[in-house]
Amino acid sequence: MGTESKYQMKVVTGDYGYVLEDVPHLTDYIPDLPTYDNPLQSNPAYSVVKQYFVHMDDTVPQKIVVHKDSQRGVHFRRAGPRQKVYFSSDDVRACIVTCGGLCPGLNTVIREIVHNLDYIYGVDKVLGIEGGYRGFYAKNTINLTPKLVNDIHKRGGTILGTSRGGHDTTKIVDSIQDHGINQVYIIGGDGTQKGAAFIYEEIRRRGLKVVVAGIPKTIDNDIPVIDKSFGFDTAVEEAQRAINAAHVEAQSAENGIGLVKLMGRYSGFIAMYATLASRDVDCCLIPESPFFLEGSGGLFEFVKKRLREEGHMVIVIAEGAGQELLAAENSHARSEQDASGNKLLQDVGLWVSHKIRDHFAKKLKMPITLKYIDPTYMIRAVPSNASDNVYCTILAQSCVHGAMAGYTGFTSGVVNGRQTYIPFNRITEKQNKVVITDRMWARLLSSTSQPSFLSTSDIVQLQKRQHSQTQLLGGDNNESEITGTYLKVLDLLPCLSCGQ
Repeated sequence: MGTESKYQMKVVTGDYGYVLEDVPHLTDYIPDLPTYDNPLQSNPAYSVVKQYFVHMDDTVPQKIVVHKDSQRGVHFRRAGPRQKVYFSSDDVRACIVTCGGLCPGLNTVIREIVHNLDYIYGVDKVLGIEGGYRGFYAKNTINLTPKLVNDIHKRGGTILGTSRGGHDTTKIVDSIQDHGINQVYIIGGDGTQKGAAFIYEEIRRRGLKVVVAGIPKTIDNDIPVIDKSFGFDTAVEEAQRAINAAHVEAQSAENGIGLVKLMGRYSGFIAMYATLASRDVDCCLIPESPFFLEGSGGLFEFVKKRLREEGHMVIVIAEGAGQELLAAENSHARSEQDASGNKLLQDVGLWVSHKIRDHFAKKLKMPITLKYIDPTYMIRAVPSNASDNVYCTILAQSCVHGAMAGYTGFTSGVVNGRQTYIPFNRITEKQNKVVITDRMWARLLSSTSQPSFLSTSDIVQLQKRQHSQTQLLGGDNNESEITGTYLKVLDLLPCLSCGQ
């Protein structure tokens, strides 16, 4: 695809350490573009709004918890409608594409982009690109009208279809030119947003008046900077059904164990939040927190202890957890990737369930009843819940406002509760992960009373790291929040696991 370009972000500095990581604009490479009055000011639905338009200087801080002498830090451009737009409604020809895996809310985002282009800006030419990125040059397009998309938010999946891979920048931009498209809306995860960045770069190189706007999609909530991704709330809510079923099964049998595998390739947010929401989970295993099976403080010991105390237990495991254990056991396992470049994971849930059965049957001679539940595709395929529907609506509206205002090369996302425009490279620079030195993980450990699965040397390293990291709260999902309270919890956990 190429390498990251300096044109993906404009950095503006100000007094007191103020930094604006701004997004590109069409006028950066096409001077003297005509502007038009925003039709929103004559829209009757907005007649009650005191202030139609966002001030051009409005920005949103990435960190909101500060000390009295803190620098102002990184900001992003606030999203919303502008008084002047850079497209005449009659001239807009937009397209929408969905890429990657399924996620609750995809249809809602499609619906709201179409409705806002039509009802607010009077745009009636919106194409749907079928089948992901390769649909630009290998599939048909469909005309998306408000009537066609009116009820699609009630259905799971995406009416446009989706796929992984298939990104060919030159072919895609050629297709955009051939169709006369001047607004491209791309919905997908970090790999998709990287692809969107390369499309933007090629469009800029050709000097085209074409906006490229992204909406981040990941059910795992592993995209950085933004508060959360759409579909995450629905996934956590739907995961409760599987956990409840596992709990019922476990309670109904002698030494019953319910094992639920949830999504989370590299990040354990769904597993963590589903565990906290349920309160029926006894152990949560995520990729960010390594665990081991045998020996003092291991998983087998904790399972035995919990079964003797309660007679049953529920384990939640994220799909990316324990992959190093599987790799160590099966040295011949191939490191295969899917079309998006993601490593194909082995089924850790099935592996752990076999290990637990073998250990208790052969070594402990202790009868157990274990039920393994994998609700992955059921969760991905459901329609979004009320909370995510509202979230998708606002994301889509903000994206349309930004595109009409001439901003390009951006992702629409929420930062500290405010809609913002974020440069592509900030969205794709790393993955958001659960920080096991954060209070949220400590809350989970306190809720489940599970061992930390950390060795004494691991805890010492965490304590040393505490002195080298800032105590300032409010970074990327509180990544820098390391508290003495949490470290005390870690010190106590071995005692909790052995009953002392």
